[in-house]
Amino acid sequence: MFQNSDLKNLIENAKDLVVLYVEDAIEVRKRISTLLKLIFADIKIACDGKEALEIFNTNFIDLVITDISMPKMNGITLIEKIRENNYSVPILIISAHSDQQLMVNAIKAGIDGFIFKPIDNENFLNSIKRAIEKSMLIRENNKNLIVLKQYQAITNKSSIISKTDPNGIITFVNNKFCEISGYTKEELIGQPHRIIRHPENPKELYKSLWKRIKEEKKAWRGIIRNITKDGKSYFVKSTIQPLLDQNGEILEYMALRDDVTEIMSEKKQLMSSIESYILPLIALIKIENFDILDKFYDTRSVEKIESTFGNTIIELFPQDSLLFEKIYTLGDGLFAVSIEYQNLIKKNIDIEQIFLTLIKNTKETTICLSSIEYDISIAVSYCYGKNNIYENAKHGIEKAIEENKHLIFANDLISEAKKIAQKNIETIHMVKKALDTSNIVSHFQPIIDNKTKKIVKYESLVRLINDKGEIIAPFFFLDVSKKGTYYTKITQRVIESSFKVLDHIKNDVSINLSVLDIENELIRNKLIELVSKPIYKGRVTFELLEDENIKNFITVKNFITLVKDIGDVKIAIDDFGSGYSNFERLLDYAPDILKIDGSLIKNIETDSFSRNLVETIVSFAKKQNIKTIAEYVENEKIYEILTEMGVNYSQGFFFGKPEKII
Repeated sequence: MFQNSDLKNLIENAKDLVVLYVEDAIEVRKRISTLLKLIFADIKIACDGKEALEIFNTNFIDLVITDISMPKMNGITLIEKIRENNYSVPILIISAHSDQQLMVNAIKAGIDGFIFKPIDNENFLNSIKRAIEKSMLIRENNKNLIVLKQYQAITNKSSIISKTDPNGIITFVNNKFCEISGYTKEELIGQPHRIIRHPENPKELYKSLWKRIKEEKKAWRGIIRNITKDGKSYFVKSTIQPLLDQNGEILEYMALRDDVTEIMSEKKQLMSSIESYILPLIALIKIENFDILDKFYDTRSVEKIESTFGNTIIELFPQDSLLFEKIYTLGDGLFAVSIEYQNLIKKNIDIEQIFLTLIKNTKETTICLSSIEYDISIAVSYCYGKNNIYENAKHGIEKAIEENKHLIFANDLISEAKKIAQKNIETIHMVKKALDTSNIVSHFQPIIDNKTKKIVKYESLVRLINDKGEIIAPFFFLDVSKKGTYYTKITQRVIESSFKVLDHIKNDVSINLSVLDIENELIRNKLIELVSKPIYKGRVTFELLEDENIKNFITVKNFITLVKDIGDVKIAIDDFGSGYSNFERLLDYAPDILKIDGSLIKNIETDSFSRNLVETIVSFAKKQNIKTIAEYVENEKIYEILTEMGVNYSQGFFFGKPEKII
């Protein structure tokens, strides 16, 4: 936000600059001239492009600010005429137009920025500030032709800068270059510039570029589409300047770029269309499993699939409706359409049926690209209203993908998300308070030997005691804690209380560990320290919950090997038979025990599938010399079935609830 001090600096920097302002509309000209006079002391005013060109050619001008639509000569032609002889003077366009082609033409003509009507003071001042900074750099450059000053002239903190040797090998990049490209400086230095070249740029573009800067030894300016490290496109308005020694030989090339991706963005057009409606309806259309598509095919093929589908969406809508005129391509397999909802009401159109037809027609469509045949399926999220409409639709498409739904009506989903967020905040507050008051505790549930019915060990189960003294199960707070900073502290409390109990009982103790716990160096080292003590050797079991999101399996595997070796620790796989269970990963963990998932055990009396699956697990475990524990043993009948199957141990309310031991 502009402060008074910023405005003072702006006026100070602008005091010697000469501005040419071009506008044919009298009232607009008066209003904006008044604004400009607050900043600039010397303003030349023209009523059309022809008059402006005459003023420019007969005066030294530091900055041009012009409208687009004018008599005699329009703004685009004026800019092109100026650029024929002067490619450096900053030029800003003030316009109410938001047509993409018009903006592209303006950028190609050589503008430095847009100021959209109605004027927003903050954007206006920021645009003027950038233009003044460039004008000042140009003046400095005109004073000094030595290489050092050429560097200073092209260097701008808000720009993307690189330097290459005469062969096009990168020798310098600034932080902005790294941020937009996704590469580090180390990955870029020493590489040819084609490392960021987009494969769909025409070869003629680079031929003309190199001819201009290498053979003619002149600056090249234009818009280039580049590609980031992870395959995403971005657009830059570039100036590439050959830097010459005193003999006119090329020392190196310096390139200054401005990110114009947002100006080219279709999302901006979508938002403009939404604002133009009285009661807008928006629908987001997402290619399902696009992330997998993005990984499976090369970037060029993915973009072709995306663009081909985008070009056919209109045809996939019911042909008797033809409601939508434009498809907005938002990237990453996401598209959008918008319309005035009141028009649908007047025509009594069932919009839900329209989208269901789109989904059906898409499912029957195959994208064919040379050797690729890709069957498309989509999810659609739609909503209408005046507030948060894009946010609701975006939340809806995320929900549709997560819940594997094809169509979601997304009105007020943001409100629901805020309620969930508020509930999560309350949960985090409850966890923090419980940690501060030592009310994160462990309760212990017995595990019995099925042959003797004697307790052989206890499982340590985390509990939270709230302000009312109620015992809260981890289901209500543990997952939320993982999103914050308190999860590690909870694990530390469980470890502390579990080993404290070991000091007071003769039985063993089983402790639950997640992959997050093992990947945490602090937790890992603490556990290694404890299990290595002789008093605990052979008395601890770590129950591991399988997780497909393991970041570093080597760390987990090494931890298991180490604690087994130094502490005779037993490894149990928790909830086996559901979730991510797979026999290949099982062999990697080298477990001593399988804890059969409770969802299979509780239905074993009546569900033949559960019974058969448990028998399979037990049979496999016996062959591998792995012990088995059944969870959720709630009655004697279940216990008898498990004992008959050969399950080694049981755990459940039939033998005891989780409770304090000391």
